[in-house]
Amino acid sequence: MTSWLKRVTIRIVLVGGALFAASAATAQPLFYVAQWGTLGALSGEFFGPNDVTVNSGGDVYVVDRLNNRVQKFTSSGAFLGQWGSFGSGNGEFDDPTGIAVDGPGNVYVVDRDNHRVQKFDGSGVYLTQWGTLGSGPGQLNCPLDVVADNVGNIFVSDQINHRVERFTNTGGFLGEWGSLGAAAGQFDHPSALTIGTGGEVYVADLVNSRIQVFTVTGAFLSQWGGPGSGDGQLALPSGLAVDVSGNIYVADMLNHRVQKFSAVGAYITQWGILGAANGEFENPAGLAMDGSGNLYVADRDNSRVQKFSELPIQLEPTSWGRVKSSYRK
Repeated sequence: MTSWLKRVTIRIVLVGGALFAASAATAQPLFYVAQWGTLGALSGEFFGPNDVTVNSGGDVYVVDRLNNRVQKFTSSGAFLGQWGSFGSGNGEFDDPTGIAVDGPGNVYVVDRDNHRVQKFDGSGVYLTQWGTLGSGPGQLNCPLDVVADNVGNIFVSDQINHRVERFTNTGGFLGEWGSLGAAAGQFDHPSALTIGTGGEVYVADLVNSRIQVFTVTGAFLSQWGGPGSGDGQLALPSGLAVDVSGNIYVADMLNHRVQKFSAVGAYITQWGILGAANGEFENPAGLAMDGSGNLYVADRDNSRVQKFSELPIQLEPTSWGRVKSSYRK
């Protein structure tokens, strides 16, 4: 049967308060679900949320950068707890920028201007730290992000040293790669990190406006992107996440959008424009994907977290002509 005779299922979906027809045969952006946060320093408020991560139970951790703390929420945004304050002591922060959770549920926080990584349990109890200012093995200079793989490696983007460093989960130095430049394997301020479904390390190369992919030991595999605002182009990529199918999501900060790519960098779709409405962004930063296909976006300069899903909200007429919403798989 020719393609124009194929049946296409049409759904009416609600995205950011607007109705439109979505074709099952077309790659769609994720659908807006919820948001939480407003500007402030009280529990549940944010001042420059810069990164987000999700544990195996679905709890969401947010680096509240300019409040120098970490906040913990349920998957629907209910406040659960917080820790941290300004300083350089154990459990204190000076401009925290990145966060990750490992398999057992330990939380790693990049403490940027203290040039270190701090490790906590899932409730915020301090466990250990590593890093000092410098450019030697295991030292850091304004690190930006951290990610844990499923075999105990911890990767840190060492921004001013233009490299990625690999550690054990207790801070033992294992290796590094990268230098300042624009060639394959070089960086100009590496930022976000994520781990692919095959164990590959994805690095957002901030000023070079590209994504680079490496083996766990730093061997270069591929790259994509480049500066611009077209499909697949990037302007200061600052957040990365991966879904269960291996697709890569990129927070395209200065284009105020999220782009979705295949594992090898083929452009799939995008959503977002500059603004403060549902599904709009102002300098989106960190991303996190949970096991149910929900994507959390640290919408930094709107001082909120937005949640998106692969599942649309179905609108069905009730018996008296109104509409109701429900999730359907």
